[in-house]
Amino acid sequence: MHNHQQSPSGPVSRRTLLGASIAVAGTGVLAACSGSGSGHGGHAGPGGSAPAGYVDPRGAEVAAAERGRGSGGRVRKVALTAAATRLDLGDRTVTSWSYGGDLPGKEVRVTAGDTLALTLANHLPQATSLHWHGLALRNDMDGVPGVTQKAIAPGGDFTYRFKVAHPGTYWFHPHSGTQQDRGLYAPLIVDDPKEPLSYDKEWVIVLDDWVDGVDGSTPDAVLKELRAGMDMGGSDGGSGHSGHDMSGMAGMSMTDGSGASAGESPSANAPSRMMMGATSELLGGDAGDVKYPYYLVNGRTPQDPSVFKARPGDRIRLRIINAGGDTAFRVALGGHGMTVTHTDGFPVRHATTDALLLGMGERYDVLVTAGDGVFPFTALAEGKKATALAVLRTGSGAAPTAGVRPKELNGRLLTADKLKAADSVALESREPDRTIRLQLTGGMAEYDWAFDKKPYTTDQRHPVQAGERVRLEFANSTAMWHPLHLHGHTFALANVAGGPRKDTAIVLPNGTLTVDFDADNPGLWMVHCHNVYHSEAGMMTVLGYRA
Repeated sequence: MHNHQQSPSGPVSRRTLLGASIAVAGTGVLAACSGSGSGHGGHAGPGGSAPAGYVDPRGAEVAAAERGRGSGGRVRKVALTAAATRLDLGDRTVTSWSYGGDLPGKEVRVTAGDTLALTLANHLPQATSLHWHGLALRNDMDGVPGVTQKAIAPGGDFTYRFKVAHPGTYWFHPHSGTQQDRGLYAPLIVDDPKEPLSYDKEWVIVLDDWVDGVDGSTPDAVLKELRAGMDMGGSDGGSGHSGHDMSGMAGMSMTDGSGASAGESPSANAPSRMMMGATSELLGGDAGDVKYPYYLVNGRTPQDPSVFKARPGDRIRLRIINAGGDTAFRVALGGHGMTVTHTDGFPVRHATTDALLLGMGERYDVLVTAGDGVFPFTALAEGKKATALAVLRTGSGAAPTAGVRPKELNGRLLTADKLKAADSVALESREPDRTIRLQLTGGMAEYDWAFDKKPYTTDQRHPVQAGERVRLEFANSTAMWHPLHLHGHTFALANVAGGPRKDTAIVLPNGTLTVDFDADNPGLWMVHCHNVYHSEAGMMTVLGYRA
């Protein structure tokens, strides 16, 4: 009896993922991708040149794969507007960008087998797009300007229409510049028509790190500071954030082709947002680049948190999404253990834990049996000495204080490599037909994050062939951890027998992450770090199916 109570679905952080406006690619790429969009469901071209011999995102192979997802189901129509707005974070209000004036954007819910037809109207001063994080969908709806579509120009609109094949917890956000680190994100929940879990209520929890509109800061200015700061005398070899005084750097004018209007320029005296000394053993050392003034759960600061109400004994399904730009969160619900049922939308063999670690872009579903009282759901910004908070209330009692750290945060900790895929979704054992090795390179000194020392350009292609079992080996030669995301597919962690199915996974400093997937969804698909600032600096590339 899963009573799908729509919770105050929280702030899916805005990590603008890989965008078309990457500075490394230059302003020419943005200009090529800033078409008006095709309006009302027409298929806009990618807007960039692509090497011959690869599947066209609008080609016959993509259409055939979409037909293979079956017929039937309802058509779920949604109208969405991206615009500048005032957002109430709880104890303060900021000016930012959002979907429909909500933070996070209003949850979109469909049932597996449905067709989603969502029209995005762009009322922003910049071109934008929508990426459907975690979904195996038709390639021309994946929302990557310069690769799968033209960006939606200011004043334009575009209808994303595709069959939703797999149930699970997903989310959506732009793939344009640093836009995701504003308020542009929302949960996408795909119900299972044959739901095997039994629960009474559902709580969608979106974690975020927030900087936009605070004391003159913007994500564009943060990226500018990170780039410029270490170039000016940085000598740490990329291994750390050593003592650079970056005060005032955030006020510099943008020259990276992000398209920020004059009205979006940061204040000249905006504080430095460069993070110094954030360390975490769980993350292998350096925890992050950006010092955020706020950390949010469902768009609220700890001083005025969102509250979820239930009854003692209720079985509650928590769908937890890390929408942050630069922050891993360690999460726990005070007074409760958690039973993990899914990661990144796909079921796992149930496992019990006190705490979970989520990199940016990762999702976990857990079940809890509610106690009687008032309980903190605490999201520790791992290595950054700050927390976000939401509250579970089933009875009387005082609300927890803003900085509460339940003992469960230091209890049993579960990470993805400890999980096993459920039998129904376990990837069949098979030797890979193709292995693609990608070395993660770069550092803080030059802020030159990339794969194989090659900053992202829209025409990069790593070839795969339909029907292959493909192995990706990510060798991290940097001193930072990176959450790596593959579009359009779900992979299995290959260094774990029966490893869980995921679309985003953490690779630690000087470590290697090995994942396997079946090449069963033709097109051009991004692979990138889901740290907004790393991806925008160049740590993105493209897998291309050979035609």
